[in-house]
Amino acid sequence: MTYEIRWTEHSASKFEKLEKATKERIIERLESAAENPFTVAKRLKGSAFYSIRAGECRVIVSIENKIMLVLVLDVGHQSKIYKKY
Repeated sequence: MTYEIRWTEHSASKFEKLEKATKERIIERLESAAENPFTVAKRLKGSAFYSIRAGECRVIVSIENKIMLVLVLDVGHQSKIYKKY
């Protein structure tokens, strides 16, 4: 069984602003996460969210195991993204 990938409006709009190569890298990582998110995602300390590395970008996700869902919450450069979470 694969997990469904969903995007919030905020994360989708930030994703659209990225360069094509970065978008492709993120899509590859999310496709891997759809198979088994715990192999590519790292839990953020003190948070219920996870981070997925895609080059210098990070994708912040929430993994809902019971309903097989990976919800993309935010996308951004590694130097700035963790300040929010």
